[in-house]
Amino acid sequence: MSAIPATAERPAVGSIALKALMAVTGIVLYGFVFVHMVGNIQLYQGPEKINHYAALLKSLPPLLWGTRITLLCAVSLHGLAAFLLWRRNLAARPVGYVGQDFQAAGVTSRTMYWTGPVIGLFVVYHLLHFTIGSAHPSFSHTDVYSNVVTGFSNPWVSLFYVLAMVALGFHLFHGGFSLFQTLGLRTPKYEKPIKAVMAVVCTVIVVVNVSFPIAVLAGLVRPVAS
Repeated sequence: MSAIPATAERPAVGSIALKALMAVTGIVLYGFVFVHMVGNIQLYQGPEKINHYAALLKSLPPLLWGTRITLLCAVSLHGLAAFLLWRRNLAARPVGYVGQDFQAAGVTSRTMYWTGPVIGLFVVYHLLHFTIGSAHPSFSHTDVYSNVVTGFSNPWVSLFYVLAMVALGFHLFHGGFSLFQTLGLRTPKYEKPIKAVMAVVCTVIVVVNVSFPIAVLAGLVRPVAS
């Protein structure tokens, strides 16, 4: 008697649902990255401006903690969905196909496998460095300006931030492009314009964010004179 082939169990959550989840959480995270960047630009307006901005956020606990909880959920769900999709794609491909697919993929899509974990590690360090303060040499809960200047005065810390922002740029570019595909908006007619817009947006995000540590190291943003 011939053996009856085993039937693969259908996953509890379909791939389309996981991609939709990544799209929704990706939009949330995209929005936060942009708003966070705009808020940090006030560093160039001096200590009073950015410290007032930080104090204003702390004076609104429902908004602050609501944002933090939303971001925690978005990051967790985004990472979980990405991991499950990666496992399924890996299991569905023949052994010889993986190498061929890697060669055919673009630079940004190939880097998605490592930019995600790098960004995850960066977020943890960033929280310890500038939010909790346990990884900061002289953390102040009220003087954000001095925290930034002191924190980025270490060239190795600044280098890590710059590399993390480059990884973020690659991740946002491919992720944003995939977002349009998930939403059914990626068509041959609009593919090039979408890529162009994504390239501009991601370049702006990377350039502005890496400018902070570079400005501190270059002496453009200096400690407050005592």
